Amino acid sequence: MGARTCESDLRWRPRRCATPLREDASVRARRDRPYDLLVLGGGTAGLVSAQIAASLGARVALVERDRTGGDCLWTGCVPSKSLLAAAHLAHAMRRAGDVGLAAVQPEVDFGAVMAHVHGAIATIEPHDSPERLRSLGVEVVQADASFTAPRVVAAGGRRLRARAVIVATGARPVLPPVPGLADAGALTSDTVWNLRELPSRLVVLGGGPIGCELAQAFARLGAAVTLVEQAGRLLDADEPEAAALVAASLRADGVDVRLGTRAVGVEAGELMVAQDAAQQRIAFDAIIAATGRRPRTDDLGAAVAGIALDERGAVTVDERLRTSAPHVYAAGDVTAQLPFTHVAAHHARVATINALLGTRRRVDTTIPWVTFTDPEVARVGLSAAQARERWGGRAVIQRIDYSEVDRAVAEGRPAGFALLVGDNRARLVGATVAATAGGEAIAELTARIAHGDKIDAVSTAVHAYPTFAEGPARAADEVLRRRYGAPPYRALSRAALALGRLVPRAR
Repeated sequence: MGARTCESDLRWRPRRCATPLREDASVRARRDRPYDLLVLGGGTAGLVSAQIAASLGARVALVERDRTGGDCLWTGCVPSKSLLAAAHLAHAMRRAGDVGLAAVQPEVDFGAVMAHVHGAIATIEPHDSPERLRSLGVEVVQADASFTAPRVVAAGGRRLRARAVIVATGARPVLPPVPGLADAGALTSDTVWNLRELPSRLVVLGGGPIGCELAQAFARLGAAVTLVEQAGRLLDADEPEAAALVAASLRADGVDVRLGTRAVGVEAGELMVAQDAAQQRIAFDAIIAATGRRPRTDDLGAAVAGIALDERGAVTVDERLRTSAPHVYAAGDVTAQLPFTHVAAHHARVATINALLGTRRRVDTTIPWVTFTDPEVARVGLSAAQARERWGGRAVIQRIDYSEVDRAVAEGRPAGFALLVGDNRARLVGATVAATAGGEAIAELTARIAHGDKIDAVSTAVHAYPTFAEGPARAADEVLRRRYGAPPYRALSRAALALGRLVPRAR
């Protein structure tokens, strides 16, 4: 039997040491043992890290100050795609004439739409809940967390020690420094989901993926939307042609897209903007700022742990997601790398195995992303401009319009294109699919790039017909036609045909 302790001293005194105290001491000792892995943050990166660690038999604790599930569940992927589903259906009703049906003007009950949004969140939430984590063997501590020493974290009145730590505290939206914007009650991608009435006049600041998706959704649900972007184009990380396609689609939906326009102030329900030398005022009932996010590291105690941050406050990591502090890793948006849920999950898979098992896995650099406008814009790898800069005229660039894709024509959705980018040896190194279901088509191309395949492989693989995913295959077909139609190949094929006519074939 193990030693027992008393309230007054460490000597064994049977009359003063009751069984509950022995049990409390045992629980306390167990809780004070170092964890194999301590995860800070309950978003996608934190959840995946904790679940992997638990499945490996590690003793793991996850600390989350608010709600497990993170931005993806509560303010990002789930609510935004739920809103887009309603908006796209409303648009389809208005455009029913495109396929020979009577067009219908939908009656939009915005409160019911938002009920659908929150219903989707509620349906998915149990999968990310503390109860489910605990059922998998993860200890969940619902509290703020701050480093007090390397691999020691204060949380909920406890000092949690661990052999390894993963920082996955995510990021938060920030308002741009526009005078009067905060006082005007500007919404962000976090708070827009609190709306219960559709704003009659909506201004969206920012022409990135979030701004474009929200602008199109609200416009299709009946709001008068103005999108203000300081740069000369939307979606500056995507192909210029894809950005122009989205801008045209937004304008067709009634969005007033103002490029090269800078917000300079807000007062009395109006946004003041400057374009070139002219200034204008835009009246609004609601304004959404979708202009950027900042990593959540302000109260982390990073300096105490020896964790280096960059000028944005992001945790700096190497290709294995190690921070500057020994045995401390970081994953997801807190690293300020590509801010996508699938990237956070990938980071978690790399960081957790490296932290627990001492492996040397590296982050995959072949990462696709999708902007879920209509049409969608999906991108992976190098752009056409990047390939030309690297290989000049030897780069292989091929596009095909979706007006040549039979499924797109059949459904009355021919807008868009597929663009394949190859290196000087015709290996696939990049792709953009700006078309209906582009996000689905990009998966095959991502796998092809990751495996070092040539563009030929996209053409020679059998694709189901008719599908939207056939677009990239048609572009790959064009690459082969161009190659084998070139004079050297044409001369060889003619010679082979001529020889075949002279040599009788065996039956």
